[in-house]
Amino acid sequence: MLAENVLFAFGLTAFAGLATGIGSALAFFAKRTNPKFLSVSLGFSAGVMIYVSFMEIMVKAKDALQADMGEVAGTWAAVIAFFGGIALIALIDKMVPSYENPHEMHRIEEMNPENIKDGEGLESEQGKRKLFRMGTMAALAIGIHNFPEGLATFTAALSDPSLGIAIAVAIAIHNIPEGIAVSVPIYYATGDKKKAFKYSFLSGLAEPVGAMVGYLLLMPFMSETVFGIIFAGVAGIMVFISLDELLPAAEEYGEHHLSIYGLVSGMAVMALSLLLFL
Repeated sequence: MLAENVLFAFGLTAFAGLATGIGSALAFFAKRTNPKFLSVSLGFSAGVMIYVSFMEIMVKAKDALQADMGEVAGTWAAVIAFFGGIALIALIDKMVPSYENPHEMHRIEEMNPENIKDGEGLESEQGKRKLFRMGTMAALAIGIHNFPEGLATFTAALSDPSLGIAIAVAIAIHNIPEGIAVSVPIYYATGDKKKAFKYSFLSGLAEPVGAMVGYLLLMPFMSETVFGIIFAGVAGIMVFISLDELLPAAEEYGEHHLSIYGLVSGMAVMALSLLLFL
């Protein structure tokens, strides 16, 4: 049973990470961005992640830590681990230069060879190198961001499969625009759709790799305390991603109210799904 749970958790994590490939495919077949759809979708993803972090993940983390450490010490440990998760993902985010950060969202029609800065056309070798570097650095940045997200999805799925599914879907939604940020500049630089898709697809592999590394490193030492700390840290990571990346991107793509409607809808769907599993 444990082996089946591990395989299921890895499968969910791979699904979430490789959604960058969906974004890559959409970039090639869609002529224009649908900003309203993206705004609602990203808001929805943020709503799912925020609600489940506070209402489910933090509760389970605190229960696990209190069982091992006592009520007061366990609560303190959960809170410290929560903000530790925020500090970790904030540090990772800080390491990525803002102009190459894949979370700085772009519309498909903006990623056009005519829009290369400094008047460098697509036909120039300098322009091609600039675009290729933009795409490869975006792929690297996504890989760095996705590593802790993979651990988050995997840990949640291992603890509660229904919870893991919800988190995997939310992370998959927010990975789709990231695929656009990688594939389009590489395609314009090389003219090779296969290469652009490959880079985008590979950047998403960081999530299952993050899950695998986390599993191999942490499972031999797994206890109620270790589980509680990881889970509380995962909650912090997801809240930071939602507030720092998803909601700003949702508002950038569409109207303020659309992103909030998506946020509330995500919370409502997550709440209903949790109630159905009571």
